[in-house]
Amino acid sequence: MTTTKRTIIHYLIAMTLLSIYGVQVCPFLDSLTTAQLLLPILVTFIIQGSLRYLLEGQIQKQPLKTKVSFQFKVDLGLFIGCSILLGLFNTLIYEFPLESAGKVLVGMGVLGYLISCDLALFKEHQLAQCLQAQKEHLEPDSSPYPLTKKFTWFATICAISVIGVVFLVINKDLEWLIHTGDSIPLETSQRYILTEIVFVVGVMMAYILTIIMGYARNLKFFIQAENSTLEQVSLGELNTEVPVTTNDEFGLMAQHTNQMISSLAQRTRELNITRDASILGLASLAETRDNETGGHILRTQNYVRALAIKLRQNPKHADYLTSETIELLYKSAPLHDVGKVGIPDSILLKPGKLTDEEFDIMKQHPQIGADALEVAEHQLGSNSFLRIAREISLTHHEKWDGRGYPNGLQGEEIPLSGRLMAVADVYDALISKRVYKPAFSHEKARDIIVDGKGNHFDPEVVDAFLELEDEFKEIAAQYSDENTIAA
Repeated sequence: MTTTKRTIIHYLIAMTLLSIYGVQVCPFLDSLTTAQLLLPILVTFIIQGSLRYLLEGQIQKQPLKTKVSFQFKVDLGLFIGCSILLGLFNTLIYEFPLESAGKVLVGMGVLGYLISCDLALFKEHQLAQCLQAQKEHLEPDSSPYPLTKKFTWFATICAISVIGVVFLVINKDLEWLIHTGDSIPLETSQRYILTEIVFVVGVMMAYILTIIMGYARNLKFFIQAENSTLEQVSLGELNTEVPVTTNDEFGLMAQHTNQMISSLAQRTRELNITRDASILGLASLAETRDNETGGHILRTQNYVRALAIKLRQNPKHADYLTSETIELLYKSAPLHDVGKVGIPDSILLKPGKLTDEEFDIMKQHPQIGADALEVAEHQLGSNSFLRIAREISLTHHEKWDGRGYPNGLQGEEIPLSGRLMAVADVYDALISKRVYKPAFSHEKARDIIVDGKGNHFDPEVVDAFLELEDEFKEIAAQYSDENTIAA
């Protein structure tokens, strides 16, 4: 329903109530013929409706934050102005006393106030929905008129209006009782008066309840928008905002919430930059003491991400491999060999095959790296990134059949992060040139990994690797040692 349709419905109801019940409240109106009564009322509302239509353009031109209040003032002003016009017409044409004009003013004024409140709340809801859909915001005043005072004024005016109208009805009925005397039984008169009062109070309460429901609808909209945004933020989604749709405390609350989210997002970006720089620094430190190159770090982390995205299609891993987890796997993969900083150069840089004693020392690097990251966890507090980085460092040399190191984990005892890193690390080691071996072709590396399916590697990860062969070759080409050095 549009504001125009709702306005027309309200005008028709107001015109009907004034035509039918006005004669009951004002005995002077009761003295008119049907045509004399209805024609001025019809013309008055036609004039009022025409003015309302012409002023709609001015309402739409108002700034967002004053549009609702301006519409309220226009609607209420039209009702009061037209009630004065109708009262003056009756006074001048039919020579009614000012008492009659006053009753018309009170009746139309009260009805106009209630209708204006409802239309304003409806406009506010429409505006809020529109702003939310278009992802726009209005700019609320720094100190808007308090909602508590608005509600207090509304309750006070409604109470005075109900009492005032009921007083007019009772006063009219008392005069009616005096004129009728004993011609109508007392019980009939009593029933008539009570029915009339119930009708009047019922009409006014219907309007008041409509306004309360409209306010509750708008309040629900604002609260849901605020809670929905805060829920997203609590889940780590900082690319969101609360729609600022009202020039009141809720608008300020939404604005302050958005400022908080923006500040939190900025700090999170700064922390991520610091984290990424720390990762690269640690990874580069390990790299300087190893035969491996910077390209190895870039290639393996991209292999890990590609495998994780593919495995997410498997319902078994879908819950774990969220977008956030995959990003953490990608970011923490460069730290898989950080423990090599604790291995002596004589072993780490040895160009030939390691002895059994030397290899035993080399096999300590996963635990060295995990211990270092565990110290960081104790100092900085546990978080997903450090946990995954520690898992990868500790378990990327574990084997599916339990023959890996350092702890001989078997099957799914090995965290998925370590199983992903195992395939990525071995594949890149196979296709890369080392001082102790030439670079293998993709086909040879693939065959070696396939041979390790079910003993060295998780079968599901190997299956994912086979589906991603072309992507692995593209990653290897994009981050080749030559391209990395040139960059």
